[in-house]
Amino acid sequence: MMILNRFLLKHFLRILSLSVGAFIGIYLLIDFFEKVSDFIDYKASAGDYLTYLFNSIPFVFVQILPLSILMTVVLTLGILGRTNEVTAMRACGVSLWRIVQPFMLLALGLSILLLTLNEFVVPLNARALNNLLDIKLQGKQQLSLKRNELWFRDKNRIINIKVADPQNQRLHGVTIFELDDSPKIIRRQEATQADFKNGQWTTKQLTENRFDPTYGDLLKIESLSNQTININRKPEDFAQQAAQNETLNFRQLLNMVKKLDQEGIDSTRQRVDMHNRLTAPFTCLIMAFLGIPFALQRGRNSNIALGIGLSLGIGVIYFILQSLVSAFGYSGALPPIVAAWTTNLIFILLGVWMLLSVKE
Repeated sequence: MMILNRFLLKHFLRILSLSVGAFIGIYLLIDFFEKVSDFIDYKASAGDYLTYLFNSIPFVFVQILPLSILMTVVLTLGILGRTNEVTAMRACGVSLWRIVQPFMLLALGLSILLLTLNEFVVPLNARALNNLLDIKLQGKQQLSLKRNELWFRDKNRIINIKVADPQNQRLHGVTIFELDDSPKIIRRQEATQADFKNGQWTTKQLTENRFDPTYGDLLKIESLSNQTININRKPEDFAQQAAQNETLNFRQLLNMVKKLDQEGIDSTRQRVDMHNRLTAPFTCLIMAFLGIPFALQRGRNSNIALGIGLSLGIGVIYFILQSLVSAFGYSGALPPIVAAWTTNLIFILLGVWMLLSVKE
């Protein structure tokens, strides 16, 4: 049986390597031509190009691996079916499960690998790419993110924002510290929530504390209603912070959800992303399982071009469905855990139904 495992895995790994290499190459080529103007305009150095390449490969790898596994399973079993090697193995008493068992175990191992990469490696790559493309090349001001909060300086003011929601044009937990030339804090403004309306940030309730510039003693506390806050930023300027979810792993998202819940801030988007950190890696296992009946149903009529097209089509359908269900989760129409696992469950059931229809 070890000989059979080596025979099957040899075919599988060869096609998987070619698929992964081809997908990464195509992805990087398209992505690079989209961004090459930024590299040229901002006179990027050779180190910047290497940094982009080094950090893009792991980031792309975790995205294309499930599709590569699906294509590999379809092509491997399709090729073995065309050459009657599957028929020969079945004639020798080898069951269908025994034939696909090495593929499924390898897919499980790759799922665990992706889970590890998503937890420890990919967030670091995502942060490095954001720093290179948005801050270094495009010259955008870096918004410091400390403990999931935003800090930035605007002239003689330091502004802290607990959570930015650019999609709904809303900020949560806004604190503005105004400094003198010393520098000492002479005024502090606090607002639980601020909304962007008619080109400016407004809040229903603003608490303002004034301090003595010499000794720092509290002089006055005012509670003001329906006030305008000068933040000197538009909602789209906080899109970088909203995209920080991509740079957070499961544990960091879990801590962020707990903190937002304690502060009474909606954490739906973070919950969906948190559950997606667990579901995404196991797409490899599901795609491997789904590829088995697709390949075996064709038998000797398997075609390489058809297998590639079929795999790409399934991958596109999966991506569209997952994006749609996640959008329902972000909007609150579906519970976060349901939004994260629904697509995988649908494809598992589809694979089971097709596998049962394969003739023994």
